[in-house]
Amino acid sequence: MDKIPSFTKNHDTLTTGLHEGTTMHGVTTWDLRFKKPNCGNYITPDALHATEHLLATTLRNSARKDDIIYFGPMGCRTGYYLLTVNMDRQQVISLLKECIKAALALEEVPGAKREECGNYLAHDLKGAKSDLEEYLKVLESL
Repeated sequence: MDKIPSFTKNHDTLTTGLHEGTTMHGVTTWDLRFKKPNCGNYITPDALHATEHLLATTLRNSARKDDIIYFGPMGCRTGYYLLTVNMDRQQVISLLKECIKAALALEEVPGAKREECGNYLAHDLKGAKSDLEEYLKVLESL
């Protein structure tokens, strides 16, 4: 069986930041690496879930919402995948900064009610905001 592209990268050399992955059928996969892999410092499950809700909402409400295909967490809990069309690296960085700032201004996790979410009790807004603030600093340095 062929390895998928993300498994062909040496995760011991990956750093925090934004990494461009593959582009297939016009869709580019972006690796939003919040934590350095295999270092024991992972995003907690509840913060991961809350960040997914926060950024999925702000991205899909942005001016570039039609260029957002998907946003979701990595199973390894070191970051997220963002799938886009019609966007280059600088546009993605700019959009992420804007959407993270909008997410940080939210006072509750969107879509976190029982009828809206399949695991509505598993959200950590404070932890998500802490992770987002840390990642925003990473983006500001790019």
